[in-house]
Amino acid sequence: MTRAREAGLDLVEVDANGNPPVCRLLDYGKWKYEQAKKERDARKHQRGTMVHEVRLRPRTGQHDIDLKVRTVERLLAEGDKVKLSVMFRGREMSHPEVGQEVLDRALTRLGEAASVEKPPGMEGRFLSVILTPTVKKPVKAKEPGEDSDSPEENGRQRTDGDGVEAATGS
Repeated sequence: MTRAREAGLDLVEVDANGNPPVCRLLDYGKWKYEQAKKERDARKHQRGTMVHEVRLRPRTGQHDIDLKVRTVERLLAEGDKVKLSVMFRGREMSHPEVGQEVLDRALTRLGEAASVEKPPGMEGRFLSVILTPTVKKPVKAKEPGEDSDSPEENGRQRTDGDGVEAATGS
């Protein structure tokens, strides 16, 4: 304790359950600041899952459904959830089966790109289904400098500048 005071540092107990207990000499205020900074930085790089809504109408044409499906596929590829809704107005409410057909056409076009988290159901004047991506991690684009034709990936021998084969870690 006296060496810590002489050095202007704090004696911090790191592991109380160890045999013997482990302590460290460090500037506690600086350590707390660095820990808080690491936590802020970690939170900055986190990304929560978002729920995007894509709306259709019962009389939406096939081409427009295809366009909306491509948008849904892009959102799912980014790792977000998608709420696919069919909006009814006026007399359209008396024929929900037409909206169900539109939703079914969109779901069949999506195929394996999405899994249904919540099955289709009426919520007021909306017929909605919530979709989640089947692949959890978003697809990362390749860097322009990355070479997918590297010898390590293809299992070939690599040669250095003199034509001598260099062993790859196989």
